[in-house]
This record gives sequence, C-alpha cells and structure tokens, in this order.
Amino acid sequence: MQLGLPLQRGDEVLTTTQDYPRMITTWKQRERRDGIVLKQITFPVPPPSQEDLARRVEAAITPRTKVIHVCHITNLTGQIFPVKQICQLGRARGIEVIVDGAHAYAHFPFNRDELDCDYYGTSLHKWLTAPIGTGFLYVRRAKIAKLWPMMAAPPEMNDNIRKFEEIGTHPAANHNAIVEALDFLDGIGPERKAERLRFLRDRWAKRLERVPGVKLLTPYDPAQSCGLASFTPGQLDVGKLAGFMFDRHRIIVTPIAHPEFNCLRITPNVYTTLAEVDRFADVMEDVLRKGLPTS
Repeated sequence: MQLGLPLQRGDEVLTTTQDYPRMITTWKQRERRDGIVLKQITFPVPPPSQEDLARRVEAAITPRTKVIHVCHITNLTGQIFPVKQICQLGRARGIEVIVDGAHAYAHFPFNRDELDCDYYGTSLHKWLTAPIGTGFLYVRRAKIAKLWPMMAAPPEMNDNIRKFEEIGTHPAANHNAIVEALDFLDGIGPERKAERLRFLRDRWAKRLERVPGVKLLTPYDPAQSCGLASFTPGQLDVGKLAGFMFDRHRIIVTPIAHPEFNCLRITPNVYTTLAEVDRFADVMEDVLRKGLPTS
C-alpha cells in the first residue's frame, strides 16, 4: 500500500510519531525517492480521549494531504484509535486512509466493513497465533486498479485483488494453517477473548500502578485498549530491566525506547495463566521498590 499508491512530489502523508517503525521508514524512503512530505502528529500517552486523537488528525490535514496512515492499535502502548472517525474525515476530503491493523485483528472484536477504510493490512501471527509470514490485505474494490502490486502482475489483473498475491512460490502449509487458527478463535469467541485479555491486563496493571514512580501509559477504557499495555518503571532503565527479567526470571517483557517516552510493554495472551501474571507482578513490584541489583 505504501509503495503502491501513486503519489507526486509535494503530496503529504499524515501519520503519528507512534506509528510502527517500518511504516515510518517506508514513508521516509518515499520522501527521499519521490519527494513526498511525511507529517507526523504527536499525542500524549495516554491521550485524554479518542476524540482528542481525531481532532489532532483533523487539525494536521492540509490541502496537500493525500494519505492518512493510522494504526488501529499502537504497538507501543496499545492505544486504540478512532479509526471510523478518521476514515470519515478522510473520505469527506478525498484523502486515502490506510489502517495498520497488525495488533488489532483477533485481539479485540471489530467489523472491518464498519471502519469504512480504504485499505487495511494486518499480520496474523500475533493475536490470531497463525504461522509467521501470514496476513491479509483489504483494498476497497474501487481502489484496486490504481494500487500497484509489490510484485509485477499482468495488466489483465489490474482490477483483480489477487494481483497482490503474485509473490512467487510460497509454502501452502502456512496459509492452510490460518483456518485452524480461525477455528481456535471462533471456539473461544472474540468477545470472550477480549474480556480475558483485559482481565489479565488489569490484574498486573492495577497492582503496579500503586508503586511510586510507575505510570500506566494505556487507558483502562475498553474502547481505547485491550490486552496490550505499557508502563514507565520509574527511573529504571527499561533495557536493563527487561534483561534482568529474562536473565533472572525467564519473564519476557518488551522494552520501548521511544523519543517521547520509555516504557515496558506487557502482552499476556489467552494461554497465560493467573499464576504467571502474578509471578510477573511479584517480581516487577519487588524490583521497582528495591531497584536493579548491581551484580
């Protein structure tokens, strides 16, 4: 989508400073190659509301804005964006809207058609737990013809969504296994899964936010978050803290070193037990109060 959209020198692409790094890198390459302009808006973590996020996007739109690229949910703090509202902003102005749903699909329930977006892409190995290398791409039917595929397809396929699958030989097992992952999700139920993820999130977050110096960067509001959440661990170095958690306790957390904030991202899944969540909270609470060991 990013490399296939026809854009001209001076055309503006609007996204945030918290978009996925590979997406930002891709737009910056198009800046260098094609002379487009990448504009990135900032927002506080957590933001006051989804309406605040939509207002920030709207305020940054100019007559040169051709694309709005937004995460459905950020990989940094798990902030869910008001995608439908942003898509409506774009549609009213003739602006293409790309939605990065990498952490959204099978994480919390939503209906893609109700989002009313032009383009939606997601990986399936994250919250659906399908094999690595699987994903899906949605392109609004009227947009298919003008979007160039990454790998060349014949002109007879210009209007065919399958032109985006022209990627050469690939293993059938990976995409066949998607069916099994979908069956597993259906067996749990998307709503039940989301409730479980929020329950696990609240179990550790409500404990750690009571520790002095800790700030939760993810709102509890179910419209704005689900299972993925982040917090600042006081003055502790997030990289060293993540290393300590794994080296000493074999607990995996993700350190986030962003220009605007540092935090730890915590992402239990449905198979995470309460004992495992409590073990994480026990260890983290202890190190937050005592500090990292010097040796």
